[in-house]
Amino acid sequence: MSFNVAFIGLGVMGYPMAGHLSNAGFNTTVFNRTTSKAEKWLVAFPNGSLKQSPKMAAVGAKVVALCVGNDDDVRSVVYGEDGVLAGMSAGSILIDHTTTSAKLAKELYQACADLNIQFLDAPVSGGQAGAENGTLTVMLGGDENAYLQVKPILDSYSKKHQLMGPSGNGQLSKMVNQICIASLVQGLSEGIHFAVQANLDVEQVIDVISKGAAQSWQMENRAITMGNNEFDFGFAVDWMRKDLGIALDEAKSNKARLPATALVDQFYGQVQANGNGRFDTSSLITLLNNGDTK
Repeated sequence: MSFNVAFIGLGVMGYPMAGHLSNAGFNTTVFNRTTSKAEKWLVAFPNGSLKQSPKMAAVGAKVVALCVGNDDDVRSVVYGEDGVLAGMSAGSILIDHTTTSAKLAKELYQACADLNIQFLDAPVSGGQAGAENGTLTVMLGGDENAYLQVKPILDSYSKKHQLMGPSGNGQLSKMVNQICIASLVQGLSEGIHFAVQANLDVEQVIDVISKGAAQSWQMENRAITMGNNEFDFGFAVDWMRKDLGIALDEAKSNKARLPATALVDQFYGQVQANGNGRFDTSSLITLLNNGDTK
């Protein structure tokens, strides 16, 4: 299957995702605020093309996908005379892979509907490695008709995608994902810290307990690097705090009680205060090693 797709945002996630689209045979046009990044992408994926504005990239595209930073970034590339909506045609589909508020997802759904454009909120999980390996998990909110049409696109960079219900449900599902990860990473940090303090061989401990009930993706992929104090990679603390802030705000509305999530969010704030906001989220353990948690 080959049709025109535009991809807006070539960060650590969007760059490889757009690359998978091009490799899968889609006519892929990209836009990135930093043009040099888009030019680098075009060298790596010469079958694609680049444009100088979101609008120009969206012209003629059956599907436009976004993967930018936050709610404000999404609005900046969607609305206005140079935004994607100014270039999209009736009957086309907008997919937002950015992790945003559910409120924004519902806003965009209506804005698109007013123009006879379909919209899917579609945050992803799996981090940079998942994007590069084409093994992301995608949680979507919106109409089934739109979801069925974009399945071939999602297949190019994900191992699992699922429609979670109406607009906003993709973002709400991603909030659940981040809530679960936050407490898990804190628990893993404490376990590894305890192992070190007890003079255990961390790699040996992880090897045995990862075969039992304690097993998790974080343990399999982050425990050894945590034990080695290696954090200059992966999903940044700054982004996790953004995501947890969205979840905590939503909890105020739906009356969910998230005491552990709120506590871990504070711990991540301490990591940022220590100047390590760009470290991987597994850097929570640095607070325990430094005696920063009270």
